Amino acid sequence: MKIVVLMKQTFDTETRIALDSKGDIDSTGVNYVVNPYCEFAVEEALRIKEQFGAGEVVVVSVGPDRAESAIRKCLAMGADSGVLIDDPALKGGDEYTTALVLARVLEGMEYDLILGGLQAVDDGSAQVGSRVAELLNIPQVTIVTKLEISPGKAVATREIDDGMEIIEVPLPALFTAQQGLAEPRYPSMKGIMQAKKKPVQRLTLADIGIFVDQVGAGGARVKLETLDLPELRKAGKIVGGEPGDAAIEVVRLLCTEAKAV
Repeated sequence: MKIVVLMKQTFDTETRIALDSKGDIDSTGVNYVVNPYCEFAVEEALRIKEQFGAGEVVVVSVGPDRAESAIRKCLAMGADSGVLIDDPALKGGDEYTTALVLARVLEGMEYDLILGGLQAVDDGSAQVGSRVAELLNIPQVTIVTKLEISPGKAVATREIDDGMEIIEVPLPALFTAQQGLAEPRYPSMKGIMQAKKKPVQRLTLADIGIFVDQVGAGGARVKLETLDLPELRKAGKIVGGEPGDAAIEVVRLLCTEAKAV
């Protein structure tokens, strides 16, 4: 069983984001981690490998040089190898260009199963996994909370608006992980030491046969114009007194200050 996990490195959700003088996210002091939804996918891949008693888990990521640290984290969890596509021309790309690059890399690999996170916590687009599956022309199931693998097929349970849906698809197929699919393990000290020796292949656009104008800002279907931080929250107010008087005061504040009524 050969499993590929699509992984993105994102900033820690507890990081306080600031913008630099150019209006871009200031990376100074930012802590970058494995996207939490991708961690669910990595754990599920390891679980499936252990279930079958053999196999290989390969982590593939598109990102800058620092993304190798996230791949190493996945290797410390138990993945076997990694692939990082790092090229300056990728800057300014979107979900479409990322999927194009990933699909081109996967076209040259053998796999029975592709796993990825439902979405990345930095942009929340939830598009890359589905786009990759479409480009590869393989079945896909998103928002998966349970996955059962048997020779030649998979049965996935996924969230829908009013409950759960169970879908059976032939393999190879792509699945995106929702929280609850698998609880990520903590890397052991042995795993951390072994991860330093596991192979991480680095690729550029030239290596995978994609032209510069197909990716980055030139190939993007969505272009980011500006970034703005939300307004700082104003301090709240505590209304005391008798319940009746307090209710009247709350309504007055909602009408006159909050402008919510």
